[in-house]
Amino acid sequence: MIDKRIGKRMKQRREELGLTQEQLAEKLDLTTNYISTVERGASFPRCEKLILLLNGLETSADAVFCDVLTHSTQAKASILSEQIAELPPEEQQRILDMVELMVKQAKSK
Repeated sequence: MIDKRIGKRMKQRREELGLTQEQLAEKLDLTTNYISTVERGASFPRCEKLILLLNGLETSADAVFCDVLTHSTQAKASILSEQIAELPPEEQQRILDMVELMVKQAKSK
């Protein structure tokens, strides 16, 4: 079964870059239909096209696969760190305090 989270991450990254499906397809010499199919999770790119897509989206495999790989916590931590940085300082501190407490509890087990 093809995991739709991978296509969702690719779409999210494309939108972060401000690209339409048409623009990305043209940039990578692919069809718009192909980009759409991958983003919907209806198909999964073969290795060569996966590399082409990742490079075209200026992202790492970890960033795209972080939701589906069990050993991809570094990428997930990086994404969360970026999201926290966008919050107001008081919210950032509140979240960091909670995480710090949870880390201390985990270490004491």
